[in-house]
Amino acid sequence: MLQKVKELSDLPRRETAKRCGYYTVTKSDDTRVNLTDFYDALLAAKGVPLDANGTKDGRGREPTYRVSVHKNGQIVIGATYTETMGLKPGDEFEIKLGYKHIHLKQVDDEKASDTNGNGSQIEE
Repeated sequence: MLQKVKELSDLPRRETAKRCGYYTVTKSDDTRVNLTDFYDALLAAKGVPLDANGTKDGRGREPTYRVSVHKNGQIVIGATYTETMGLKPGDEFEIKLGYKHIHLKQVDDEKASDTNGNGSQIEE
């Protein structure tokens, strides 16, 4: 591929990609040049790794470890984070508000059964 690109170096990028086979013809006989695949193949031919993590299954996104407040005021923590921590539906947390931060502290099962839901102890 590198040799072919060198031979076609006097042509514009799109024409070079087209002559290397990186194009499709639409139903209306328009030719669409796929520069992205062409550049990816060119980088691979030069030995430049495109995916630092190796193979990827192509599903979903990588976790960003950031969330944003939704219009309704809620903050949603995605399943990626809860699964990583081994959390299960029904696990409870105590919310501690700080200056520009929120701490979530997991409530122990024993402690959760001894409280009335608002954090105060149940008198018997």
